[in-house]
Amino acid sequence: MSRRQRRTASRGTPGQENTTPGDGPVAGTYDGDHGPVELTADPYIVDGWLISINGVPSSHIVLGDPQELVFEYMRWIATGVESHVAAHLDPSTLRVTHLGGGACTMARYIADVYPQSRNTVVELDGGLATLVRRWFDIPRSPRVKIRVDDARAVARDFTPASRDVIIRDVFAGAVTPETFTTVDFFADCHRGLAAHGLYIANCGDHANLRGAKAELAGMAEVWEHVAVIADPPMLKGRRYGNIVLLASDVELPAAGSTVAAAMGRELLGGGVPAQYKDETWTRRFFSGAKAHR
Repeated sequence: MSRRQRRTASRGTPGQENTTPGDGPVAGTYDGDHGPVELTADPYIVDGWLISINGVPSSHIVLGDPQELVFEYMRWIATGVESHVAAHLDPSTLRVTHLGGGACTMARYIADVYPQSRNTVVELDGGLATLVRRWFDIPRSPRVKIRVDDARAVARDFTPASRDVIIRDVFAGAVTPETFTTVDFFADCHRGLAAHGLYIANCGDHANLRGAKAELAGMAEVWEHVAVIADPPMLKGRRYGNIVLLASDVELPAAGSTVAAAMGRELLGGGVPAQYKDETWTRRFFSGAKAHR
């Protein structure tokens, strides 16, 4: 079943209980702990809302439809996570840590797709965390727990094998802080993952792609397998954009496999068609890059 088919089939299912927002969203600019939080109604999507932090678009939410992901890179992350869960993990005991929270869009999505999952969102801005709880239909703890904390410090203290998926989506403005791109950071995440776990990251990079290549080089020092999801112009170094980076100690889908083909079909279905690139391609892509220390 494709994501679009599942969204239609799941509307009104029991996975939505106890998610009514407090006051509901009202467009305007609000005070976050680390800068202004701007909430804007999406003129093209009913009940759609855009959240910007310090003037930079951060998250998008559609009230009443957790599986509507407007940001393309979030759709790509969802494809990577769902493929890995289907192949290697138990949805009924799924433990997911989101480093970087924003409006909890991805945690809300995963909690809806996997109603028995436990999602912990680590968000530095306590003011933002309070606002999104008030505005949006985010499932309550333990389905979605928001922890106001420094995501780097939390990763440093991960209990070994305590989570199945780690999603890194940490930005300061339009840049991921370098402390979240080092071999030491990857080692902390590796320690925190269970044996069949998945690390997946949203990497914003420029046309030279040096940032993504350095991250992949560091990830490959820590995990056995790496892969990439992005749209073709980004992979060819034509613009600034998002690249989704994947790593695991279990083999990721190889080009030509049934799983890779299914991922490819899903990725081509969005407004910005993307491609899944397997380990062979990915290792050629970052060959010669130096990891951040």
